[in-house]
Amino acid sequence: MLSRGVHRNRARGSMPASQAHDQSMSTVAAGGTSFLAAAFSALRREPLLHFCLLGGLIFAADHLLQPPLQDNKTIVVSKNMRQSFINGFSEDGDRTPTQEQLNNIIDSWVASEILYREGKALGVDKGDDMIRDRIAFKLQVLLFDQVKLEKPTEEQLRGFFETVRNRFDVPEQVSFLLTPATDEASARRQLADIRAERETDEFRDQTRLFPGRPVGSLAPSFGDSFRDQLLGSQIGEWTVLQAKDGWHVARLDGRRAAVPVSYESVRDQVTRMWSTEETRKRAWAAVQKLKANYTVKVEN
Repeated sequence: MLSRGVHRNRARGSMPASQAHDQSMSTVAAGGTSFLAAAFSALRREPLLHFCLLGGLIFAADHLLQPPLQDNKTIVVSKNMRQSFINGFSEDGDRTPTQEQLNNIIDSWVASEILYREGKALGVDKGDDMIRDRIAFKLQVLLFDQVKLEKPTEEQLRGFFETVRNRFDVPEQVSFLLTPATDEASARRQLADIRAERETDEFRDQTRLFPGRPVGSLAPSFGDSFRDQLLGSQIGEWTVLQAKDGWHVARLDGRRAAVPVSYESVRDQVTRMWSTEETRKRAWAAVQKLKANYTVKVEN
C-alpha cells in the first residue's frame, strides 16, 4: 500500500595588498586606544552626542598616530605605530618580535601604504561599492562598539520576551503525505486508486512525506485553502486538496500542539537578544541624527 511505501521518500526540511593595508591600519588604531578612551568616557552618558563627535575623534586619533604628511611621497612610521606593531605581534602579548621580524612587519605595512596611496591617486577607489561598503561597515562597527547599555530590568526583559516569544515557542506542527500536483480530475482518479489499493510503485515513490511541518508555513507554501482543508481533515484519511500549484491527494498523518516556552527557561537568550536589539536601535538612532545633516534626493 502507499502508506507503507512512501516513507522512504522524505521531504527536504526548512593576503592581498588591500587586506594587508586594512590589517595594518587596524593594528595602528590599537595604539590610540588610551587617547580615545578618555574622550569617550566624558560622553558616556550622551551616546548620540558621542556619535556626532565620532568623526572628529577618529580624525584626532589619525592625527596622533600618523602626523600630517608634508607631501604624499613621505611615509612616516611613528613611534606609536611602531609600538602597535610590537604589541600586535602575538595575540597573547607574551613575546616581542626580533628586530628582523619587526623590520619585515614595517616593510609589509609600508608596501601596502604605497599601493594604497598609488591606488587612490589613480582613482581606483572611485565608484567601487566594495570599498564604500567596507568603510561604511567599519564606521558601523565603531558605532555599535560605543553603545553603552545599562543592565535591563526584569520588567524590561519580560516585556521584550512577549514581543519575540514566537521565536522561542515550539509551533503547532503537522505531518502529512502529498502526491504530485495535477489537475482535479486526475487527482480524484488517484484518490480512487489509493482507496482501492491499486496505485503503482512509481506513484508511491513520487508521493512525499512532510514530517513535523509548522502550521504557520503551510499557507505561504500551499495556500490558505490547502491549510484549512488539511487541518480540517481526519488523521489517516486520504482526501483531494487544491494548492497553489494544482490539485493533490493528501493524508494528514499526525498533529502536534504548540508548546509555549517559559521565560525562565530562555532568560539568558532573551537577555542577549535584548542587548543586540537595543544596541541596534541606538546605533540606528545615531545614524538618523547624522542623516539630519544631509539632504537626500532620490531621482526618478
